[in-house]
Amino acid sequence: MKETHRSYFDLSLSFIVTLAIVILDRITKNFFAGILSLGESIPIIRDIFHMTLVHNTGIAFGLFKDQSITFIFMPVIAIFLLIFNIYYYRNNDEALSRTYIIAFSLILAGAIGNLIDRIFYGYVIDFIDFRVWPVFNVADSAITIGAVIVAVKCFRLSSK
Repeated sequence: MKETHRSYFDLSLSFIVTLAIVILDRITKNFFAGILSLGESIPIIRDIFHMTLVHNTGIAFGLFKDQSITFIFMPVIAIFLLIFNIYYYRNNDEALSRTYIIAFSLILAGAIGNLIDRIFYGYVIDFIDFRVWPVFNVADSAITIGAVIVAVKCFRLSSK
């Protein structure tokens, strides 16, 4: 009974994290797309941190621009793999650490957030601009944070 309770808690945690990030991503993208014109920039900390509206037709950092159909299939496959991974552990009575659950949920949420843009607009709305890095969004941040968490956990496991 205790394992079943943990399993439902883990699924609920995954759902809540994923939903919260997708909602935050949608709200921020809609907000900045509503107040900025394409290419317009608002300095928050001049020459360091700006909000700049960019339409990204590529993948991370604008690589491989205008391959939109490919970038719809890739996140769909990633989404199915992440959901399968979470359910695999649940159905095989293997405990997945909550750190992994949060990390996978962040990656899943980011993939969903950017996929929504690609399906409805044909590009991803980016707006966070640190001037020394390509412009990105909340979904990109979630993917990056989730991937770093997984990499750190894997590195710690391999060093044992």
